[in-house]
Amino acid sequence: MRPQKARQLIPKIIPLVAIALLAGCGTAPPAAQTVYLPVRTPCVKDVPPAPVYEFDKLPLDAPDGTKVLALARDWTRSRRYEADLVVLLVGCS
Repeated sequence: MRPQKARQLIPKIIPLVAIALLAGCGTAPPAAQTVYLPVRTPCVKDVPPAPVYEFDKLPLDAPDGTKVLALARDWTRSRRYEADLVVLLVGCS
């Protein structure tokens, strides 16, 4: 290519290249999308406190009658605690 033709051609090419480069900046970026993903969470939030059983507080040498009465009183506490746990588990299913 002759230098004289290059001098005539370069001023015409530079604006075209600049326009092509700036055209890429004129397009808008894609809009942000909200994507919801399922996240595993525990279904049991608060576990009821375990009852304090009277039988556990008895000494080893306690009379048999005292042990039986303590077990009878503890039975109602344990049934109530068991019912609370069942309610929690049913809520998970």
